[in-house]
Amino acid sequence: MSQQGIQFNVDMSQRPDVTHFFDEQSNTFSYVVKDPGSRSCAIIDSVLDIDYAAGHLSYKGADEIIAYVQHHDLKVEWIIETHVHADHLSAAPYIKGKVGGLIGIGEKIDVVQETFGKVFNEGTDFQRDGSQFDRLFADGDSYQIGSLTAHAMHTPGHTPACMTHVIGNCAFVGDTIFMPDSGSARADFPGGDARTLFRSIHRLLSLPDEVVLYMCHDYAPNGRPLRHVSTVGEQRHENIHVADGISEDDYVKMREARDATLGMPKLIIPSIQVNMKAGHLPEPESNGQRYLKVPINGM
Repeated sequence: MSQQGIQFNVDMSQRPDVTHFFDEQSNTFSYVVKDPGSRSCAIIDSVLDIDYAAGHLSYKGADEIIAYVQHHDLKVEWIIETHVHADHLSAAPYIKGKVGGLIGIGEKIDVVQETFGKVFNEGTDFQRDGSQFDRLFADGDSYQIGSLTAHAMHTPGHTPACMTHVIGNCAFVGDTIFMPDSGSARADFPGGDARTLFRSIHRLLSLPDEVVLYMCHDYAPNGRPLRHVSTVGEQRHENIHVADGISEDDYVKMREARDATLGMPKLIIPSIQVNMKAGHLPEPESNGQRYLKVPINGM
């Protein structure tokens, strides 16, 4: 079905228990989303820390999530990636190895893999069909977290594979939208498109005003405290890029002009290489060392 072809019936009576974790290096929020009626939970947008200059990985943030899961005796059903992140590495396979769960992402991951497989010259051994993940979500797919029913909403524009996950009265938006005073994410990565992003955001904002939106990032503009939660109603009235009354053409003009001034995220090169493979690191070479590639004038 088309991006606009599936309507979501939000069950506002389902209210998951949500715990957030913050990674300061990448300004990323990760979430543990628990079914209040059982031990079942999902983990959304986990982070693997990296000191890129030193080539050193740290599992500190992921271990905090694992410790929380174990302390509360939770059963991890899913490890969800809202998209292929360009600003941090995914800890999904590390977490799966410790506490279980199925790793899921949007089915358009194959488009991302095809694009960046060429950029990084991955060769024929790199499968470009999303098979590194346990589940590929199509628009409108549903899945269970205990008694909670979750729905995958395709919200491309930032990347082709972006998915918003609607779980009860909550939606985990990835980089589809930011807090109202930050607006929206860039749309100039390969496969991104400002007009598509505008339409995705307005699809998201067609949900009931009371739906709680959980951000993937916050950059605390003007020195305000960090925030990770908004609502559909707040976004419709206050978002500086897409509030009611802002036209699609005006948004596209603004977004494309703004994107032209932005530099690349500091961790985009390692992040894309790892995240398009479901968080798996490159295989060791003959000396036992793993390596990431840096394309010169290639992105």
